[in-house]
Amino acid sequence: SVPIDFIGLFGVLAAANVRFVVVGGLAVLLHGIDRLTADVDLVVDLAPEAAARAVSALTESGYRPLAPVAALEFADPEKRAAWKRDRGMQVFSFWDTRNVRPTVDVFLESPIPFDELWRDAVEMSVGSISVRVASIEHLVRMKEAVARPQDLADVARLRAKLGPR
Repeated sequence: SVPIDFIGLFGVLAAANVRFVVVGGLAVLLHGIDRLTADVDLVVDLAPEAAARAVSALTESGYRPLAPVAALEFADPEKRAAWKRDRGMQVFSFWDTRNVRPTVDVFLESPIPFDELWRDAVEMSVGSISVRVASIEHLVRMKEAVARPQDLADVARLRAKLGPR
């Protein structure tokens, strides 16, 4: 069975005052489009101090990096740039050692400037936690850039939800 304790995950981040925006399949789902998703894609504030706070919140609650590196290296912009360049990484994955919460994929760089993503995000309640979910427009832009079949299918459904322009 797929661990789906999204509330537990978001609670940990909210308690640590982490600025994050939900993107990817879960964001599509939260916008009311029925879709299967197992992991959580997040864009976090990548300012070094903010990124370190996000990583600490995750590791202190039992998350560990999938890659064999120290989790806090994620907060170092040079390390992130090297992972992207040398290993072709787009996201840094964290798995839950307790296996009750979903795997978290954190983008190595914000596909849309973070302040813009944050500003335009829609606030939604997941359980008792208020989370920011990327706007439909931003999700469309991000998914068009990746352009896998599933992403293009999502784009069509998201555009339908936006209605005629």
